[in-house]
Formats: sequence, C-alpha cells, structure tokens
Amino acid sequence: MDLLESLKAAMASVDAYYKDRGIFQGKFGFGASPALIVIDMAYGWTDPAYAAGSKRLDSAIAAIQKLLPAARAKKVPVYFTTSPYQDNPPKKSASDFSPKFRKWDRRACEIDDRVQPLSDECILYKQHASAFAGTPLTGYLLRDRIDTLLITGCSTSACVRATATDAKSNFLRPIIVREGVQDRSEICHEWTLFDIQARFADVVSLEETLNYLAHLPQNR
Repeated sequence: MDLLESLKAAMASVDAYYKDRGIFQGKFGFGASPALIVIDMAYGWTDPAYAAGSKRLDSAIAAIQKLLPAARAKKVPVYFTTSPYQDNPPKKSASDFSPKFRKWDRRACEIDDRVQPLSDECILYKQHASAFAGTPLTGYLLRDRIDTLLITGCSTSACVRATATDAKSNFLRPIIVREGVQDRSEICHEWTLFDIQARFADVVSLEETLNYLAHLPQNR
C-alpha cells in the first residue's frame, strides 16, 4: 500500500469514528451574500521557476478561471491576496527559516495573468498565513454584508486552512472549492481537506459552487 492509499485508509477510519460518535462533520451551507477570495495565486507560487512554485497549482488555476466570470456576472466581490515585495525583509521573517523561499523579484508577488484581477478588485498584501491577519479583509466583508466566503488558492494546508478557520471565527460560512485549491503535497492537500471539512469549513465541488452562483439573484 502506497502512502496515499494509507492516508485514505486512515481518513476512512477517522470518518467512521466521527460518525459513530456523532461529532463534527456538520454543514454551514451557502448563504445569501457571498464573496470570493483567491489566495496567493502569484507567480512565486504558480511558477516552478521559483523555489516555492509548483505546477500542481495549474488545476486550481483552471477552476478559478471558471469561478471568476461566474462571480463577476453576479457582482460578487472578489478579493486577491499575495505577499508584499520587500527589498530588505525584516529579521525573523520567513527567509530566516527558508533562505531560498524569499529570494524573489517583484514578479514573484504579482498575481498570475491567468487569474488577473480586474482594475476595481482588491488585492490584499499579507505577511501571515490567514488572509484576515493584518489586513482590512474583515472590514470589507462587514461593509458589504457578506455571510459566505468562497475560498480558493494555495496552499491548502497553510494559507487556505488559516483563512477558512479565521472566516469561521468571524461568523462567516467558509466554503472551500475543492478544485479551486491546491498544495505542493498531495498528502497534505487531501488530509487538510478531509480534516477541515469535518470541523471548520464546507468543502464543495466546483460544479456545486458554479450552480450556487448561477442561481444567486442579481440584486441581493
């Protein structure tokens, strides 16, 4: 049995335990007023030329390319995150722990052209895993009376997870679009989706999300 098959067996065992005890695995469901967030789909993560870049993110790019026009057609607010470019990063930054990780040029912090924001869409520059930490995201969502956050981007086991848990802490409905998120590690990706579905967010298919967006009223 390979590692992925072992993981699936472990997840099945945990799933059975949860069901036997009647714990976790609840559903938030879609709300009436969503926003879409695209986490860290900048070249530093999407382009394998960079140390942190991975071709595995291509599948998430393809899903986000379908979500963006569907969200924009219903005037759903769209937010993007990336890291701020720093010529001289502060001491005790990520570069201290992973020296190659932050050896970027300005392009590494630019959103990939395949999912480029429109001129009136917000780009949040963050220095922590969660899109909420140290950014004005909470204020924007309150201003727009958002109750549901559709979450896409990378990486599943870090920034996506942190954003989803903070969305829950802010009394939002966190909805992770399965095809719209990805990780450098398939194992981390699959385990995180399983674990976060049980306790912190809904993990739903791209098809279900597109159907939800298609049926949103134009004037909410």
